[in-house]
Amino acid sequence: MHNLTIAELIKGLRNKDFTSVELTRHYLDRIKRLDANYNSFVTVTEDIALAQAKAADERLAQGDAPALCGVPIAHKDIFCTDGVRTSCGSKMLDNFVPPYDATVVENYRKAGAVMLGKVNMDEFAMGSSNETSFYGPVKNPWDTNCVPGGSSGGSAAAVAAQLAPGATATDTGGSIRQPASLCGLTGLKPTYGRVSRWGMIAFASSLDQAGPMTRTAEDAAIMLNAMASFDDKDSTCVDEPLCDYTASLNDSLQGLRIGVPKEYFSEGLQPETAERVQAAIKEFEKMGAEIKEISLPHTSLAVPAYYVIAPAECSANLSRFDGVRYGHRCENPKDLNDLYKRSRGEAFGEEVKRRILVGAYALSAGYYDAYYRKAQQVRRLIKQDFVDAFNDVDVIMGPTATAPAFAFGSKGDDPVAMYLEDIYTIATNLAGLPGLSIPCGLVDSKPVGLQLISNFFDEAKLLNAAHQFQQVTDHHQQTAPALD
Repeated sequence: MHNLTIAELIKGLRNKDFTSVELTRHYLDRIKRLDANYNSFVTVTEDIALAQAKAADERLAQGDAPALCGVPIAHKDIFCTDGVRTSCGSKMLDNFVPPYDATVVENYRKAGAVMLGKVNMDEFAMGSSNETSFYGPVKNPWDTNCVPGGSSGGSAAAVAAQLAPGATATDTGGSIRQPASLCGLTGLKPTYGRVSRWGMIAFASSLDQAGPMTRTAEDAAIMLNAMASFDDKDSTCVDEPLCDYTASLNDSLQGLRIGVPKEYFSEGLQPETAERVQAAIKEFEKMGAEIKEISLPHTSLAVPAYYVIAPAECSANLSRFDGVRYGHRCENPKDLNDLYKRSRGEAFGEEVKRRILVGAYALSAGYYDAYYRKAQQVRRLIKQDFVDAFNDVDVIMGPTATAPAFAFGSKGDDPVAMYLEDIYTIATNLAGLPGLSIPCGLVDSKPVGLQLISNFFDEAKLLNAAHQFQQVTDHHQQTAPALD
């Protein structure tokens, strides 16, 4: 059963090939047997999962259940779950049990999905390798000596190891698309505001966006149908009409205008990765798409702008974790100042501390105009590059990451080298655009990803293009060689 896609599981449940309880037990057994190899799960919610599966079977028997009813999924441990620890990969929240569900979790519960558990992540979503988690690094199922990408590395590893057919994830600067690329999956970052952020622990509020991690574009469309909603509890959520993202999957790509940014194929991109990406773009041309070279001239400024804006927002958001209201508290503080210092010093990891310091510096009175305001001005230029490009093309394509998965520790001593792992993904977060990564081949027996970017709220076009590509290629069907 674990070899089936979400679409195939939905069909099997309705054909009574298996029950949701049988399916859920199958995945829970796999997690017990195999996850020690990957460290993808932080919390396994076996009792909750089986109770939800039993309820799903009852709804399915009535014949009017939602599409995802009975399908097991995993949630990134950044989403609040009522009565279940939500750690955000940090010692700070190791003891935090929310009294409510995030809107994303609630939407999936209403859709009848079964929660297998909470998956590992970089601490407070800060990282590109899943090496910063308080619970230890997540291992890439394609090569357990390599990182799965981050910060949604637990989501990616769980799906790539077939411990869950799909998982929720979040993307602040590439944290869905980059691990999808490194683990051979389909990962979608929707338009900013398409999916509610309520109950999703904030890293950088103007950049964070939730999305699905799956094996196929069709599965991503099914998950997005349940995930996307307007939520008046989230002031950044946009009241834009929703659609059935599966409805246009089979539309022809004849005449689709694809833009290929010349800046994405410059120094820093591994030649073999560039070859796989170019070959994938040629497949779209065979399907009737028109390929055009374009320019996104401010691409090189995306990383420096991001690493001013994101740490500035993180320093503000993480100020609430002070040892007073909830989360980690130091032992026997001498006074309030000691409580603050030691609670935060003990509970935050090195990368989180680094970003808080950078953000506080950028927001300080003497440097606000020189750094934060300037970064926001650059952000507007980056967004304008995309606005101009979409006057001439429908979809932008290029690499998701510079190379396949890298070895543990290979970039740990150089934060800048780690930050450059997101060089192709960050700009879409700064602009608020939707982006998608799909597998497009192997380099050194490890997956590489093709990134697709579309205009605001045009996720259906991305999913259509990706689905059509997956009808004529088999990259998405390849699995990690060591899988049971």
